[in-house]
Amino acid sequence: MVKFSHGCWHPAPDTIIDWAVEVVKAEAKEGHLHFVTCSKPINHRGDTLNNPTLTHHLSSPFDDVFYLSSTHWKGQRSVCVGPHFDLFPAGQPTHTTAVKTSKADNELKLSIGDLEASVNTAPKSFSLDFTHDSQTITSLGWRSIGYVKQNTTALHPKANYTDPSKGERWTTYQLSLSVGEKIYGLGERFGPFVKNGQSVDLWNDDGGTGSELTYKNIPFFLSSAGYGVFIPTSSLVSLEIQSERTTRINIAVPGESMSIYLIYGPSPKDILVKYSLITGRPALPPAWTFGLWLTTSFTTDYDEDTVNIFLDGMKERDIPVSVFHYDCFWMRGFQWCDFEFDQEFFPDAAGQLKRLKDRGQHVCVWINPYIAQESKLFDEGAEKGYFVTRSDGSVWQYDFWQAGMAFVDFTNPEACRWYQSRLKGLLDMGVDSFKTDFGERIPTGDTVYFDGSDPHKMHNYYAYLYNKVTFEVLEQSFGKNNAALFARSATAGCQRFPVHWGGDPYSTFPAMAETLRGGLSLAMSGFGYWAHDIGGFEGNPNPALFKRWVAFGLFSSHSRLHGSGSFRVPWLVDPTEEASRVLSHFVSWKHRLMPYLYAQALATHRTGIPMLRSSLLEFPMDPTAWYLDAQYFLGESLLVAPVFNTEGDVTYYIPKGKWYGLLDEKIREGPGYVTERHDFFSLPVLLRPGRAVVLGHPDLSKEKITYPWAEGVTIVINPAENMNEIVEIPDHENIGEIQAKISIKFESNFVKVSILEGKFESDAKVQVVGGQSGELKHGVLEMKIEIP
Repeated sequence: MVKFSHGCWHPAPDTIIDWAVEVVKAEAKEGHLHFVTCSKPINHRGDTLNNPTLTHHLSSPFDDVFYLSSTHWKGQRSVCVGPHFDLFPAGQPTHTTAVKTSKADNELKLSIGDLEASVNTAPKSFSLDFTHDSQTITSLGWRSIGYVKQNTTALHPKANYTDPSKGERWTTYQLSLSVGEKIYGLGERFGPFVKNGQSVDLWNDDGGTGSELTYKNIPFFLSSAGYGVFIPTSSLVSLEIQSERTTRINIAVPGESMSIYLIYGPSPKDILVKYSLITGRPALPPAWTFGLWLTTSFTTDYDEDTVNIFLDGMKERDIPVSVFHYDCFWMRGFQWCDFEFDQEFFPDAAGQLKRLKDRGQHVCVWINPYIAQESKLFDEGAEKGYFVTRSDGSVWQYDFWQAGMAFVDFTNPEACRWYQSRLKGLLDMGVDSFKTDFGERIPTGDTVYFDGSDPHKMHNYYAYLYNKVTFEVLEQSFGKNNAALFARSATAGCQRFPVHWGGDPYSTFPAMAETLRGGLSLAMSGFGYWAHDIGGFEGNPNPALFKRWVAFGLFSSHSRLHGSGSFRVPWLVDPTEEASRVLSHFVSWKHRLMPYLYAQALATHRTGIPMLRSSLLEFPMDPTAWYLDAQYFLGESLLVAPVFNTEGDVTYYIPKGKWYGLLDEKIREGPGYVTERHDFFSLPVLLRPGRAVVLGHPDLSKEKITYPWAEGVTIVINPAENMNEIVEIPDHENIGEIQAKISIKFESNFVKVSILEGKFESDAKVQVVGGQSGELKHGVLEMKIEIP
């Protein structure tokens, strides 16, 4: 955490800040503004000497978005050398509203419709204001843009030219915060959901879920004032959010330059949609990934018999498993990664995978981007230059994790192809997915990359390259909409390569709650699909915790049973077998919800709006929604409130209207808080007023997550005044396409259901909350149901 000031008046000790105080050059060019600020006021010509400047560029890449950059010395490595984020992967949108620039006495302006940025160019009065319809969004006012020197030789010319590299140099923006303004996002953060008052360093690290460290640091935040900010650097970014200056969010980046995209919404959903145009939208995961994942856990002992016993046990208990995952020890210890099954425990790996596939399982295996010294691949990689090196040309090796391990250099195209070839061999054997673990502890000291990348910028960016390389080989092998990872580390853009899971929580109720906070923050940073270790990773969950976490986990987009030193099959956690029945119950519910869930997944893929949604995304006009971090929406229509205790007590908030309990068939009326007690087979899952969900047929959905989603369905409708809802049912065979589109309207005490496109494969039941039920006969396009 970096604080440059000591109160409002003085810099921190040994700190010099060259603030932008006066504009000395102002140009309104076609499509952008160019202006230069000095750090000392100009009273006479002599003040143009010994007066450091910042050069600024202000433009608009597309509607409702500003791009601002500020540079001290543009010829420096920190400015010129990458890596740089892969922005606008689907192409940069064109403006629908003309960008206008102008220059007047004491002012530069850039406008896009009602959105405007104005630079005060009057002497000694520099400021930059962002407004919409003349209302301030945020601003960079007095002492808000600066170049910072800490413990440097900047005060003396000889000392400066003889020891120019001493100390640290930063560029900072300090955006104003309005009264009551709240900040969200910045990646997967397990502390308070509202970020005000926090100091945040965006630096990937492997630190579990119970500290300020996190695996997924995303340089993007969203404000309740109707805007978001993306800082397009993979370098360390340090933020003080009302923690240094109580009316500002201070952003600092090491080096000579920084920039931001300021994204106007005004709604939180609008902001995320536009942010996803810049950094990319999530790929669509295949439908089978939404089923239950069962793993070997981490340090447990297992072989093929163990796997079969677990899968047979799940089948006997009516718990369908979609994916079986082999964690680290599918490979021999001290040899990670050699991408070969340990012959001692898996003498017939190819045959074993075939036997799993024959019983309908998809298969995932654990990998990381490191090659241990004992791996048979180490010598080849070292000889061919496929590893990150030190400045003397030797391989950069490390003993934390696998002894003597090297780091694959994903900036080397040949190294990428080499790594992918090893993965392709596993895909040919029958593997369907990779758990891309690790990628956080990436070296920065005495580090050299093939393409000359700055190692400090590569530290966070490494996760992007690692997951991109792995996702590409899956997509090349299986095709679009059929590739999925299970990834831990991330930076901006990694949302394009789903799925992501929340790391290593303890097996406690507080860790369960912090896991949700991490997921909500990640979702507010543009990540579409999310999972977590049901029951926690570290420790052994007691039966009550496990059963509560099962309910939470199955009402997440992706669901995985995984632990560290113990297996997570339910009968070993709870010998009474109640946990087995609870798991079977909630897996059944998730399977039936697949027509709804996959429709929401398609919407996430199309728009960038995540499946896991904080209440503020759905109800931004409700002030209470901005504080809720122990409940969430799964898609746009279902409110979920996990139970974080043994007893089953839960208090949650519902906005205005009548909310229908999908599991208990009870109605709650808001706005207000509700306190309830739930047994282990229940939790609050509420259908929003004026919305509908489609449930698959219970017989068809019993064994598989992928089944005819438009056959024998039940449409559950919670009518509300002026309801006009469009519901889509995805095609289970042609993934990414829609099989049927339904219109549901509430008019004059009647619910009207109409098929707009496509068809059902059979009769559809229509269940109206508070009214009668009916059937939409096969081939009939419209029906009405009266509400008494």
